[in-house]
Amino acid sequence: MTFASPWLLLLLLFVPLLAWWGGRARARPAVVYSSVELMEGLRPTIRQRVRWLPGVMTMIGASALVVALARPQSGIGQVRTTAKGVAISIVLDRSASMQLPLRFAGQNMMRIDVVKRVFKEFALGNGKDLDGRSEDLIGLVTFARFPETVCPLVRIHGTLVKLVDSIELAQDRWEGGTAIGDGLSLAAARLKKAEEELTAQNKNEKNPDFQLKSKVIVLLTDGDENVGEVAAADAAQICREWGIKIYAIGIGDESGGVVRAGGTRVPIAPGGGFDEQLMKSITASTGGGYWRATDGESLRRAYGAIDELEKTEIESIEYTSYEEEYVPWAAAGGGLIALGALLGGTWLRRTP
Repeated sequence: MTFASPWLLLLLLFVPLLAWWGGRARARPAVVYSSVELMEGLRPTIRQRVRWLPGVMTMIGASALVVALARPQSGIGQVRTTAKGVAISIVLDRSASMQLPLRFAGQNMMRIDVVKRVFKEFALGNGKDLDGRSEDLIGLVTFARFPETVCPLVRIHGTLVKLVDSIELAQDRWEGGTAIGDGLSLAAARLKKAEEELTAQNKNEKNPDFQLKSKVIVLLTDGDENVGEVAAADAAQICREWGIKIYAIGIGDESGGVVRAGGTRVPIAPGGGFDEQLMKSITASTGGGYWRATDGESLRRAYGAIDELEKTEIESIEYTSYEEEYVPWAAAGGGLIALGALLGGTWLRRTP
């Protein structure tokens, strides 16, 4: 509660003064009796006991009118946040080679599990080196031989993080392979569609809540492109034409190992056929960057570098909406004064 003209409340100081002055101005009523002994034994009536009531009602009513003149208002404060954010599509390799070990928090885990954990930190923040991307659009595409949209681009990331846990490695032979170009193409199409929908949505908005600042793909893979309908280089060309940057993170070292695929053990030779030159080429052609993550900490650092390169601009506007509250005060004040005058002129009238 606040007042538009609080200085008018100083008039309240004059209400008791006016009441005192009005009491002095009124003539004291008197009745001539032959003897005051005639009045002995008479008790005051109810009207005599409450004869002060009209004066008090007038004082309270006048005070309420002063409050109404000061225009009491009730305000509701609000904070409106607008963001110029980034649309980020995570493109995650789920081929069988992602079973190989990767060091994380002092222990060896499957590469895919480390990637899942650090991605959650990237999206939600970890309170340390990753602040989270709370104002950005984030979507998730996975691929092995075939690409799949796990989650469309969303600003509320709770469901996205839950869906990450549902990702499973490609185990059947028919879905084996690494179609990097197909995964990039699907992610690029999702980003392009999201941009078009957001542009249409903001068309008639003067200050839209969210505007797209940039579009990026974060590719996480540990293998070489060996299947797919669209080559990674061609997918990068599409991204460049649509204004999409590609950031790539190569997962794991070149030590090799053994994985299970289709119920059989498949050896992966040291080096694993990882085409690091391809990653550098497609990222450079779109204005992005490439990092090699050989453990959980280097994967965090790669995400941290992307955080620094792709900043979100957030603007908060705080405002207060006021509603006038003087009407009840004015009605109460006028009503009390009128009722006091009515009682003073009828039931509580003094005679003579």
